[in-house]
Parts: sequence; structure tokens; C-alpha cells
Amino acid sequence: MRDKALIVSASMGAGHDAVAAELARRLAAAGARTEIVDVLALLPLRLGALLRWWYRWVMLRAPWLYALVYRVFFVSRRAPSTSPLTVVAAAGLARAVRRGRPSLVVPVFHVAAQAAGHLRARGRLAAPSAVVLTDFAVHRLWLHPGNDRYLCPDTATALAVTAAVGRPAFRCAPIVRPGFAAPEFPASEFPASEFPASGARAGAAADVRARIGLRDGDRIVLVCAGSWGVGRVAATARLLARSGRYAPVVLCGRNERLRSRLERLLARAGAGAALGWRDDLADLLASAYAMVDNAGGLTCREAFAAGVPVVTYRPIAGHGRDGVLAMARAGVSVHARRRADLLRALDRLEPGLPGRAALTARAAALFTSAPAESLLLPDLLLSGCAMPRPCEPAP
Repeated sequence: MRDKALIVSASMGAGHDAVAAELARRLAAAGARTEIVDVLALLPLRLGALLRWWYRWVMLRAPWLYALVYRVFFVSRRAPSTSPLTVVAAAGLARAVRRGRPSLVVPVFHVAAQAAGHLRARGRLAAPSAVVLTDFAVHRLWLHPGNDRYLCPDTATALAVTAAVGRPAFRCAPIVRPGFAAPEFPASEFPASEFPASGARAGAAADVRARIGLRDGDRIVLVCAGSWGVGRVAATARLLARSGRYAPVVLCGRNERLRSRLERLLARAGAGAALGWRDDLADLLASAYAMVDNAGGLTCREAFAAGVPVVTYRPIAGHGRDGVLAMARAGVSVHARRRADLLRALDRLEPGLPGRAALTARAAALFTSAPAESLLLPDLLLSGCAMPRPCEPAP
């Protein structure tokens, strides 16, 4: 039997769990055993459920409070290196390791990364720990010198990680499901309103338009609010609808209250749609002119894979703001700071204009890096190539 990987995720929204599930699928396809654990479930006394409830509440009701907590504990140089939560999570992780006996631990959430690093530094974790960073902006709670290596979204992040903790860091391709990969000529690059559609993917996009009640001529801009429906997306949707140039389709996740409110707003505007949780996001992306995002999470990577340009606007507090700014610095998205900037940025993404082609090309280049699974378990590499040097750029 091949090596076993213990992937440590967190049920904070849906992004970390989706990355963990896809990574487990890839490793299993290569012949490895895999197990996924939720670091919140490893905390005693339902502390994990309480932490998830608090985080969701504060993001929806008091984002200023999360911004303060983030500034003091996540990015401040004066914050303690180890929190009480790290010690408690480490105890739970140690129990999971004793039960599962993995040969590799793979944290995909910052509390999990701290817990694994804490155990490794104290000799309580025999298996190496390889952290998969799911954000472009890496705050200090992702970083622990006890972890053996880090897998990062780009070279700049990898270099910053190595400088901070002195551990090897590698650039790897974003982890997204295969269904989001764009064909050579993605349908999103040629909207149905302006170019003839062809192929199964274009047909699926037309079917999605019909299902959500939009016309073929509507220029769809997806507005992403994450699985919890957070951020000031109502104002974004109103601005797009009133422009007369774009039809906002707001992805409200599982926030039914937000979806109901936006349905009424967009009905009055006579443009766009508000959607709940969707399993056909790949088809929605295939029908989209662009996506407006406020967090820089997994949906951005899926848009990158689908060849859909991403504009970020009104980012959520804390890691969301830092993440969208880091993506803009990397050149894979455009950050709009004001209302006029958002419309101007979208206008510049017309098919055929160099700005759109350059933006989507830089985002697509992220996927030319080595896949994460090949860096996690070198013995499973099908190509037999050697592991790259830390921070080595992809060819």
C-alpha cells in the first residue's frame, strides 16, 4: 500500500473543504491512501462549532470587529507566536495522527498549519507536514517553522514564506476540479451576445442562461459572495444593473436572506439574477463576461481555470482585503477601488482588447506550475521527475 496523507481542513465556509476534497481525489487516483479531518472537529467542548458561528456572525454583522482581530492577531509583529487555540488544536491533531498513522500531514487551513508545526517542532509528529496555502496573502498564522515545507500560489509568496520561517517553499498550480478547465478557446472569452456559440460547453452556457431567466444578449457578470453570502454585494449588484451594460448574477451561497433581498432589488432594476448555492458553477462561468469577487478565494481560482477575467471590488475585511490586493499585485486580477473604477475595469475587458487577453493569460499561467500532489508525494509522480528546488519558478 502506498503512503497515506492526512489532509487537515476546516469547515469555515466551503473553500478549504473543496480544496481538501480535490486534493484527496488526486492523491487517491495516484494510488495513495487519504483521509480528511476537520480541524474544528478536533477541538473539545464544541469549541470548533462556536468558533465557526462567531466567525460567520462577525463577517455578516460586524466586519469591523474581524478587521481589528485580524490586524492585532494575524498580521501584527507583536502578537504571540503561539495562541491557546494552537495548543488545543495540536492536541486534537495528535490524537488524529495516532489513530490514522499517516506518513504525511497536509494542512490546508491556518489553524491546522499552526497545530502541525507546533507538534513537529516539539517532536510529537513523526510524519512531515506540508502546508498548502489557499490564499495569495499569507498572514503570520499560516506560518510556523516547525512545518517541513509550504506549497504556494506564486513565486513571490514562496519567497516571502521562506524568508519568514526559513523552510522550503514551492510554487504549485491552484487546486481546482477538472470541470473548470477551459478549452483552448473558452466560451467565456466569446460571449454569446457577440459571437456564435459552439460545442458542448457553449450549449451548457445557453442552458444555464435559460434556467436563471436571462436572455442570450445579456452580458453576465458573476458577483461572488462566498458560501456564506458575505460582503457588500448588494451595492455592487445595484451598480452593475443600473449601468445598463451588465447583468449581475449574484452568487449568494447558502445565505437565503441575502438571496431574497437581492431578488427584489434586481427585479426592480429589471436586470440580473440572485442565486443560492449552485452545483453548476462551471457552466455559469462559461456563460460569464467577467466575475467580480470580494475575497480572493477558491472561486477566483476556478474563474482563472475557466478563462474568465476577475475584477475585485469592496473586499471583505481582514484576509479578504489583503488577498485581493495580493492577487492584483501578481497581475492575475484587477482591483477596483471606486464605483467608477469597477465599470471602467469591466469596460476594458471587451473581447479582442489586449487587457482581457493579458489578464486571462497571466491567470492561466498559474496552472503551468507543478501540481500540488506531485510535490506532496514525490514517489507517486508519474513522470519520475525530480522535486524542484524551493521557490523555483514554473517553466
